[in-house]
Amino acid sequence: MPRIAMPGIFCLATVLALLSPAFMEAQPAKENTPAPAPLPAQIVSAKKVFIANAGQEYNPNASKFADYSGGINRTYNQFYSAVKSWGHYQLASNPADCDLVFEIEFTDAMVGARVFKGDSVGPVDEPKFRLVILDPKTHIVLWAFTEHVEWANLQGHRDKNFDQALAKLLDDVKSLATQPSVEANK
Repeated sequence: MPRIAMPGIFCLATVLALLSPAFMEAQPAKENTPAPAPLPAQIVSAKKVFIANAGQEYNPNASKFADYSGGINRTYNQFYSAVKSWGHYQLASNPADCDLVFEIEFTDAMVGARVFKGDSVGPVDEPKFRLVILDPKTHIVLWAFTEHVEWANLQGHRDKNFDQALAKLLDDVKSLATQPSVEANK
């Protein structure tokens, strides 16, 4: 008659007990969704914004924004126009006359090597937008967004991806600005 190893039976019994419905039900349910945190009051109540051009950072291997049409002010001009068309905010011509400062920046920097299908492809472009929302009185960052631009080989596709990422950035702002106010815990 074969010998049965006791440790094996003990392990099997332990695993079965842990997987039993009675054990699973006895575990307290974990709450994964925290309560909404309050938004900065300035974001909720803002009526006037100043849009600041934080500039561009270019890939040293490209010739100054040559990968995208529209010139070096495209980001600022396009974002300004999109916020104006939205109509949610009045655009201020002076940062002293606003409730919020939107600081828009575009970067197209080189980043380290990436692996594609098992091969290292070396440094690549990582174009992205960064929008920082500042309190004009204290200069404290109230919120920030980053949207990546999918890179493409063809000029038309790069421009389309640029437009799509900038539209996503505006959607981020719209989603934030139209959230209901949540009171801070006292």
